[in-house]
Formats: sequence, C-alpha cells, structure tokens
Amino acid sequence: MSSLVQSVDWLAIAPPTLTAVVGLVVLVADLFLGDAKKAVLGWVSVAGLAASALLLLPILDGDRATFCLTGDARACSYTADRFTLVIQFLVLGGALLAALLSVTALKDANRELPEGEYWFLLLSSAAGAALLPASRDLATLIVALEVASLPAFALVGIKRGDKKSSEAALKFFLSSVTATAVSLMGVSFVYATTGTLYLTQIADKIQHVDGQFHTLAQAGVVLTLVGFAFKTAAVPFHFWVPDTYVGAPLPIAAYLSVVGKAVGFSGLILVTVVAFPSYANVWGPALAALAALTMTVGNVGALRQQATRAYSAVRLLAWSSVGQAGYLLVPIAAAAYSKDAQKAIGSTVAYALMYAAVNLGAFAVAALVGRTNSLNRISDYRGLYAASPLSALLLGFFLLCLAGLPPGIIGLFAKVTVFSAAVDAGLGWLAVVMAVNVVIALFYYLQWTTLLFRAPEGEPAKHRVPAPLTAAIALTAVLGIALSGAPQLVLRFSATGLF
Repeated sequence: MSSLVQSVDWLAIAPPTLTAVVGLVVLVADLFLGDAKKAVLGWVSVAGLAASALLLLPILDGDRATFCLTGDARACSYTADRFTLVIQFLVLGGALLAALLSVTALKDANRELPEGEYWFLLLSSAAGAALLPASRDLATLIVALEVASLPAFALVGIKRGDKKSSEAALKFFLSSVTATAVSLMGVSFVYATTGTLYLTQIADKIQHVDGQFHTLAQAGVVLTLVGFAFKTAAVPFHFWVPDTYVGAPLPIAAYLSVVGKAVGFSGLILVTVVAFPSYANVWGPALAALAALTMTVGNVGALRQQATRAYSAVRLLAWSSVGQAGYLLVPIAAAAYSKDAQKAIGSTVAYALMYAAVNLGAFAVAALVGRTNSLNRISDYRGLYAASPLSALLLGFFLLCLAGLPPGIIGLFAKVTVFSAAVDAGLGWLAVVMAVNVVIALFYYLQWTTLLFRAPEGEPAKHRVPAPLTAAIALTAVLGIALSGAPQLVLRFSATGLF
C-alpha cells in the first residue's frame, strides 16, 4: 500500500489552484458578457493574479509538502519550500504585470483580440508556471511545463489575420514540441534505469545503476535537460525567440521573457541539483558550455540590430533576453563544481528577480512608445525625454540596470553575484567570457539610452499613459529603485532552501 498518497494540503497548492480557477471563471463569464462589458474580464484576471500572489504569505512559515508516498515522506509530488515560493512570487508577479500591460493592449486592439480567450490562456499558462517550481517528480514537472507552454503558443498567434503572428506561433510550437519529445525520451530513460519518477528517489537510485545501464542513465540526464534548456532560450534552442517576440502581442513577449524563463530555469535547477547531483560531471560542463555560447550569441545578436529596422526595439530586447539567459545559466553550471551548491543556485534566483523587474519595466515603456509608433523601432525612441521625461528616465534606468551600470545598482550587484559564483566554483574561463559579454552589452544598452536624450527629429510625439500602463511602469520602477538602494535584500530573499 506504499503507493497510496496522503491527504491534500490545500493551502500549499492554493496559489496555482486559484489562478486556474479564476481562468475557468473568466472563460465561463465570457459566454454571458456583451462586448461592451468584456473589459471586466481583464480586471478580474488582474485581481485573481494579485490574490494568488497574496496566498503565498500564509505559507511562508515553513516547508509544506503534499501528494507524498505514505512509505517515504521525502517522496512528494508537490513541495512548497523557500525555492518554490520565491519562484512562484516571480511567476505570479510577472504574470500580474503582463496582465496590466494586456488591459491597455486589448483596449487599443479595439476588439481585434478575443478577450475571453486571451485572459483564459494567460491565466492557464500562469497556473502551469506557478505549479512547476513546486513539482518534485518528473511527471508533474513535464505536465506543468506543458500547461505553461501550450496556452503560450495560442497567445503568440492570437492576432486574427496577422501573418507575422501565425508564423511566430507555428515556429514556437514546432520547436517546443520537438524539445518536449526529446525531454520525454530522457525521462523514460531515467525511469527505466531507476524505476521511479520522484526526484529525491532518483537522486539516490541513479548512483547505483548497473554498469550496463550507465550509458542509458547518462543519455537520460542529458535528454531530460533539453526541454528546460529550450524554455530558457539557451543556444542552440533560441532561434524561436526574436520572431516570436515580434509576432506576439507585446505583453505576451514581456510575459515570455520573464515567466517563460522562470519556468525553464526552475525546471533546470530541480532536475540537475535535486535529481541528478551525482551526474554533475555530465551536466556541469554541458551547462557551462551552453552559458558561454548563449550569452555570446545573444549579445552579438542584440549588437547587430539596426535602429531603423521595423520592430528593432523588440528584437533587441529579444536578443538581450537570450544574452541574459546565458548569465542565468552560469551559477547553475557552477553548482556542479561548487562545495556550496545552494549558494550558487541562490545567485541564479537573485539574478532572475532583478532581471524580471527591470526587463518588464523596459517592455512596459516599449508598450507605451508602441502605442504611437506601431513599428517600434529603436529610432522611434529618439528624443523621448522631450516628449515624456519620466518615461525616458525610467527606460534609461531599466537599460542601465540590465547593463549593470550605476544608478542601476541592482543590475551591477546581480552580475557581481553571478560572476563570483563562477570564480568560487573554479570556472575562471567562464567568468572571463562573461566579462567580455558584459562589455559587448554595454555598447548597445548605452547606445539606446543616449538616444532617449538626443534632440528629437521633428515635433516630439506626446505619449498619453493609460492607468494600467502607468501602474505597470510604476511598480517595476519602485521595485528597481528600492532594490538598487538595498540590493542585499534580493540575496537574502532568494536563499533557496532546496537542500
């Protein structure tokens, strides 16, 4: 009877559950609301995501686990530990800010986007993304990954009759399905060699695999990582990113850049550090090479963007997000070599929190400029300070944070944290590659920043800022400025408690 599960801890699973329930409520309510009242669905979704984030507060008191095997209290399908709660906060906070951007985008679209379906898909994806960091068996991990991904495909292609949007969704879908298929093959190899799907049990049993199955276990470890590497937009699984960000509605591009990455990185951390610590000699070098390749390709891609090309601002943010993914991979690779793997993982979580706040802020200002300049070129930002001084100052601040320059102290702090994780683990060569890439990134971030304060060509376009967009920009600005004043709070907050 050891396979029977315990009773459900409803408080532990409340945040993703509430998000899913609100999604269903929105879908049903859409059937009964007339076109004039559909804006209500957006505010219900925003309120639902805010309430889901607040439900994290009652479970801060300690680790909770549910859906556990009665014969082994450590083998659980769902665990709400410190790592889970930090990533869920990032996911639900990121989804909330994307929802605020979406309220304005849907209103501007003038009913060209189906509101009920849009909000249902966004909430469903957010529920899957919030479930993933709590997953502690491979089956739940893969299901959560797909629940987060499948609605995202539809959201990317939701613009009716837009060829660019449909093409982006198809490219995103096909490449993601391929990565998932490879991951599932890896999971089947791991299950064949260990006889279990629970991460803690895999960690014990995979160390004692028969010699004849050793190669199969190694293949399983590598293939399992592929699906999560795809989600993080690591090179060579990154090619979907620029076209997908350009084809998707801008709030969805912002959502993918932050929440999509959080899903990939939390999955990578769980399978490497929790399930496969004894195979660090396999995944450590692989992730270190991926990190170096990803940050280099991403930053060179961003550097090559032409200011006058259509959608160049969004493309630059897309390539920049690939480069940032490389930095995020560094501490996970370092965990394979470090004596203190938890500290290394904490560096990734800290960097992810910083990146989420300032990248969403940059996308929020891009959404504001995109309302009057639909092609959203970098050249459209010239003279933004003359038209909207506060927006220009905040975008400049966000870009400097991403570059790691003062006054964006939080960006500098996060980069130093990642850099020290590589050095402490003895990965000096990776630290050098990262330093070179930081210098490359400085060029294109500073180039965009200086453009904001140049004299405008012609009459500067005035930007009217709707309330939801104002709220999104203000929230990210407050978070970025507060954390720049006290960056040590991020490291303290991001202590993972995974071990």
